[in-house]
Amino acid sequence: MDRARIIAEAAAHISQELGAAAIMVSGDLSFEGIETAGIPVYYISMRPKSIIDHLVATSKDGKSPAKELGDQLNREAAGNVDHLQHAAAIEYMLEGPRSGIVVGVVETRGSSSIIVHNLEENPLIKAMKECEERVKPEVMNAVLKIAFDIALTGREGKKIGAAFIVGDSEEVLKRSHQIILNPYAGHEDIHRNILDKKNWESVKEFAQLDGVFVIDEVGIIRAAGRYLDVDGKNIDIEKGLGGRHVSAAAITRDTVAISVTVSESGGVLRVYKDAKETLCMEALQPASRYI
Repeated sequence: MDRARIIAEAAAHISQELGAAAIMVSGDLSFEGIETAGIPVYYISMRPKSIIDHLVATSKDGKSPAKELGDQLNREAAGNVDHLQHAAAIEYMLEGPRSGIVVGVVETRGSSSIIVHNLEENPLIKAMKECEERVKPEVMNAVLKIAFDIALTGREGKKIGAAFIVGDSEEVLKRSHQIILNPYAGHEDIHRNILDKKNWESVKEFAQLDGVFVIDEVGIIRAAGRYLDVDGKNIDIEKGLGGRHVSAAAITRDTVAISVTVSESGGVLRVYKDAKETLCMEALQPASRYI
């Protein structure tokens, strides 16, 4: 029996013993023909570097190969946990496993890891749930899905940035003004409801405009192309981020709204609450489901 199948069967056995909600696989590992007792298997995007890649890249540094390998094993183990947490949070957002245990299998050319992960302890999922205390879960989920799609695919092959200010809409409108004509003004609620997937394409189209979206507590888009009149002083955000992120963070200091941003340069989704970044997710390709 080959090494890959032994690992897959071990992961399947652990999943069944723990009553796992899902198995998530990163790497070249097949579960075909392996009994999982109906537990779904998700194949997630691979991490870009393996131990061998790292050793080749650092072989000229004069370090002890054994020590370098040990250090890299520790870094890779931590990285594998982070990778699984990230992928599980994306699937949570995209209506994958919502609770319970996930068993992760991360396979690279240099190593294999089996990770048992409790979704209730996932820091990214916790951050999403904290936002849902202020904004209806279905509204927050819809905004995150649209933002994730923009971060992943852009618009018509072009990377774009975007910002959505969700909740406390009256206060947000008082602290902002239109920089273009509001494309949602005068339209019936049915055409402005973020919960209706039929409206998502128009949202992604208007995301190319300057300014932010303002969305109320029940998911009605109040405006697009809005400029936030806020003071960005003393806002502590990651260096290198531009005015969109500064103002998106600042409006959450002055109101109880939640801000969701997409970076044009890197396709990274961020969420701000109380002027702090509570969530940062790179747009990885969604998992493909096997069972």
